[in-house]
Amino acid sequence: MAGERDLQKLLSEMHPVLNPGRYVYCTLPARIPAGLRPVVTVTEAEGPTVVVAQEEADSLGLRYEYVAAWITLEIHSALEAVGLTAAVATCLAEIGISCNVVAGFHHDHLFVAADDAERAVAALQALAADRP
Repeated sequence: MAGERDLQKLLSEMHPVLNPGRYVYCTLPARIPAGLRPVVTVTEAEGPTVVVAQEEADSLGLRYEYVAAWITLEIHSALEAVGLTAAVATCLAEIGISCNVVAGFHHDHLFVAADDAERAVAALQALAADRP
């Protein structure tokens, strides 16, 4: 099934879902340890960055500085869709919430500061509701 490309439809039909738990960004010196279950992995020249459940990072003694909530936009957005990331990031920026966006094949995922999670979801719900 092809993802949605129409920005107005993406915004009006998105349903932000707050996933349970807290997530942290960890940078690793070389490889991802066996058994680690990251929800996001990015390979950088300096080493891999992973987003992992805070409890898992704590149990493995991994260092982190940023504790986030994970919000999934429940609409199948096309990877080539234009404007969704900008609209969502702008909406959150207007109320002082930073947003780290990761695109999966089916959905877009937002990582916001854990303390801002409820406000972020409410703002995104309002953004969707304001659409014709």
